[in-house]
Amino acid sequence: MSKIEIEPQVAADVLDELDVYSWPVWQKEVSCFPWHYDSAETCYFLAGDVIVTPEGGEPVRVGKGDLVTFPAGMSCTWDIRLPVRKHYSFD
Repeated sequence: MSKIEIEPQVAADVLDELDVYSWPVWQKEVSCFPWHYDSAETCYFLAGDVIVTPEGGEPVRVGKGDLVTFPAGMSCTWDIRLPVRKHYSFD
């Protein structure tokens, strides 16, 4: 199974190249819930602090300024510590 890929504090030119700011925005309050990715998702965190724990894997912390790719087929648990606001795109 593929791993979660994190690019911390991504440069503005990379975000522009990906056209991140044209992607839809998702927001979620502090909560904990299971999730499954049918398709790969790339997202850019505008705000938040989240611990994502893949099934059978190690927890990963993501938050503001991170560009993150979640692999297709991954099941995980999202533990949102600070409210999330992120741009997202599914492959």
